[in-house]
Amino acid sequence: MKGMLDLDLEQILRCRKAADLVAKSVLAFAGERTTVSIERATLRLLGVEGADDTGVPLVNRVVEKAIHLVPGGIMLPFAKAMMDTGSNAQETALAISNGQIELCEDAYQSKTVIDYADHLAAEAVARIHKTVSTRNELLERLGEGQRPLLYVIVASGNIFEDVVSAKVCVDAGAQVIAVIRSTAQSLLDYVPEGTTTEGYGGTYATQANFRVMRQALDEASKEAGRYVRLCNYASGLCMPEMAVLGAVERLDMMLNDALYGILFRDINMQRTLTDQAFSRLVSAAGGIIINTGEDNYLTTADAVESAHTVLASQFINEALALRCGLKPWQIGLGHAMEMDPDTEDMLVLELAQAKMAREIFPDCPLKYMPPTKHMTGDIFKGHVQDALFSLVSVMSDQGIHLLGMMTEAMHTPHIHDRVLALQATRMVMGAARHLGDEISFVPGGRIQKRAQEVLAKATELICSVADGGIFNALEKGHFADVSRGPESGRGLEGVYVKAAWYSNPIEDLLKKQVEWRGASNNE
Repeated sequence: MKGMLDLDLEQILRCRKAADLVAKSVLAFAGERTTVSIERATLRLLGVEGADDTGVPLVNRVVEKAIHLVPGGIMLPFAKAMMDTGSNAQETALAISNGQIELCEDAYQSKTVIDYADHLAAEAVARIHKTVSTRNELLERLGEGQRPLLYVIVASGNIFEDVVSAKVCVDAGAQVIAVIRSTAQSLLDYVPEGTTTEGYGGTYATQANFRVMRQALDEASKEAGRYVRLCNYASGLCMPEMAVLGAVERLDMMLNDALYGILFRDINMQRTLTDQAFSRLVSAAGGIIINTGEDNYLTTADAVESAHTVLASQFINEALALRCGLKPWQIGLGHAMEMDPDTEDMLVLELAQAKMAREIFPDCPLKYMPPTKHMTGDIFKGHVQDALFSLVSVMSDQGIHLLGMMTEAMHTPHIHDRVLALQATRMVMGAARHLGDEISFVPGGRIQKRAQEVLAKATELICSVADGGIFNALEKGHFADVSRGPESGRGLEGVYVKAAWYSNPIEDLLKKQVEWRGASNNE
């Protein structure tokens, strides 16, 4: 049925068909490859943690020492080493790191090893299921409050200070706490170990830090009488590993978008699109809501002229997510309020964009980002911009509302800035809670015409991407006005074409348990 915007349903169908062709092509490419991070993520699911005496993560050390086995998959040789020595995964990894054990190729043909690896895979997947059950029980018992969920960032560099800030925000009404990752961690080809007490532009994303914040938010959830979600990153060169750590430590949301990494972090597209497929499989199994990065496109491109690129990317991200087994309620498609606030009818145009996203993706939560590009040192104007953003958000029924901060153009916002933002947002949303239910748009008016124009341009773009392929589209700079080549960027050396005997029993089991369609034509 047509909604309030009178959008062309045939165009929407064309976009979804074209996006699905793009997704099938990407997943066909990814399905023929593995990466060092996927193999390290597999070891983490087996229970390997920590670092060696020099500080190198054990999973990195194992993969480095068995790099020749990556095309066939690390898991079977590793399982054989566990079976031969009677050791657990952690002990085996330490022995390999110390040079006491060498992994060998004869594991791929052994029925006994394959059966043992299947047993290990079942135990690994059970770890993920346990966190899902715990989350579901807490949500059932505590609830989480009205949507849009109020999403607040903490990022001091010190995880213990972040905990204090997070609890204050929860007391003030926050429903999602996002711990921002330290600047450039996405470019590290390893996950740091342990809790961190210093960082630049954020706090390092580590398994220990995930654990500390999850425990703190569980305590805060019980005190507040509602479940508080935890968000971090499953992106960058360690995208699969971060997804695994999020799944086993019960994170609820993770920023997960290969296109963002390609465009804004210059990560090689072959590497990150391959990594993304595995990471989304893990997120699907772990009940994690992914957040995509289309909101960033309009920080480099004009928000009025390039709005259609956001919509086209949303269609592609939706198709990729669905084929990787994620349910619509797990797909937090990103968009942002980034038009120049001095543009005439800015609010009208922004409402058209936000309402359009809601009508096209009715079952996705949608992650709505605040104005940042045009924020200045004028905190009073910034507070008004954020209030308008909150009004559009509640009127258009967004699912996840990332709070804007009036001082973010000046410095990393302080805790009182976050509290003021929460107070203002709750006031606006309370005052306009059901406003969207009480209004309709003028047929053929500005809002309808704007949404229809954006959809028409997105249809043209996404059909072009389907014809030429995503690699070609990224090289031509169709998204965010940024051009990247298929051989450029960081991480390409970590990509391997799979051998005919490649095996990853954990991946195989996860695919059986979620609605994974990959590049299958049997539909």
